[in-house]
Amino acid sequence: MTRRAVRGMVAGATLAMLCGCVPPQPGPELLAPTEAQMKIRSAQTRAFDVKDRQVAMRSVIAALQDLGFIIERANEALGLVSAARFAEPNYYDMLGVTVTVRPQADGRMMIRANAIYNNKPIEDPKVYQNFFATLERSLFVTKD
Repeated sequence: MTRRAVRGMVAGATLAMLCGCVPPQPGPELLAPTEAQMKIRSAQTRAFDVKDRQVAMRSVIAALQDLGFIIERANEALGLVSAARFAEPNYYDMLGVTVTVRPQADGRMMIRANAIYNNKPIEDPKVYQNFFATLERSLFVTKD
């Protein structure tokens, strides 16, 4: 065999191996909600008797600042607030939170907080209970 023939066979074998390494395609269940996700969503969401979205947004911002967060983005039109802070006790860990505020048909505001710690979602319901307790105090202070 000539060198050219050997190179051709090696190239063909390499190409065949690469074609065989195609990862499996995700199925339709990839984005399907699970029971665990629904449980977490329930812990992340609360309805409040606030009719004014602007009041709710300001209260969310105040609550996050009370908890030591730095507000990164606030978009009233979307009802979205994003904030972050360094996490104690190390201060090199990051804690981020995104809060959405959306009006409900009954005149209340639905508020959902989604927190991450070092790029991993926080699933502990106690964390969200603490946030909503701070938010309730903030809403009480801003109430007319």
